[in-house]
Amino acid sequence: MIEQATTAKVALKNTNEGLALFGPQDKFLRLIEQETDATIFTREEEIVIQGSAQDAARLEQLFSVLLQLIRNQYVLTERDVLYALDLSRQMMADQLLDLFKGEIAVTHKGKPIRIKTIGQKQYVSEIKKKDIVFGIGPAGTGKTYIAVVLAVTALKEGKVKRIVLTRPAVEAGESLGFLPGDLQEKVDPYLRPLYDALNDVLGPEQVLKSLERGLIEIAPLAYMRGRTLDDSFIILDEAQNTTPEQMKMFLTRLGFGSKMVITGDVTQIDLPRGKSSGLVEARRILSQIEEIGFIMFAEADVVRHSLVQKIIMAYNEEKDSQG
Repeated sequence: MIEQATTAKVALKNTNEGLALFGPQDKFLRLIEQETDATIFTREEEIVIQGSAQDAARLEQLFSVLLQLIRNQYVLTERDVLYALDLSRQMMADQLLDLFKGEIAVTHKGKPIRIKTIGQKQYVSEIKKKDIVFGIGPAGTGKTYIAVVLAVTALKEGKVKRIVLTRPAVEAGESLGFLPGDLQEKVDPYLRPLYDALNDVLGPEQVLKSLERGLIEIAPLAYMRGRTLDDSFIILDEAQNTTPEQMKMFLTRLGFGSKMVITGDVTQIDLPRGKSSGLVEARRILSQIEEIGFIMFAEADVVRHSLVQKIIMAYNEEKDSQG
């Protein structure tokens, strides 16, 4: 039995809304059309969708949600449209409205910082509720960036007295010993992503001042040994490259009034062969402790260029086919 074609319509207030919705040179429209058998066109001031009842319903929801974002002065990106499309498959596109409502902070230039995926929303919520949170998942999901943003917010609001940022000094195929310079110069390249996130939120001048005053400390993981960190927001980045001993040492630094966020990608372990990852072990050992949050990010949470998402998926498929 052939399914009857259904027509759905979404009203536009003016032609500019249609232009914003379809994107530059109809780029967004083409992305949407690639994902559906339905026909989409504009007639005067409305969008007309013709296709199966299921396609018509999900596209009607999709366009209505994207329109609401446009009407709230939100500038759509290709990434937003792809993510909305993804959600619309389960008729969940309306969840985007919640995501884009709240700003978690503003950059030093006054630009709002918003969460962009449901995974990020859960991550922010867990960090606010729990003292230790693990953010595990692929590159580009905003794990470290969001943690740094929330740390700066906590410092500004007086909830913590300082921020401590750390990474294990394990190199992706390069040897630290052969880099020129003293320890600080050798370590800096590894901590660059942390500086980048800080500079974005605070501005380079403020970051330097905060480092000088000890409000922000950036150090290799080995420097954490033997310390207890009270009233601090502590972020361990690239945690997949910790050994189990280092991870245990780090987690037991937690002091009163402190929060810890541990981020990493278990598919990018650079430890020497035969060494197990402290992040993998911590997930196995600690996942039953309710007060510790574990957020697992997926490819759908990648907020970088859409090509990054495709690259991650291709590598994962290759790994699965070999496994």
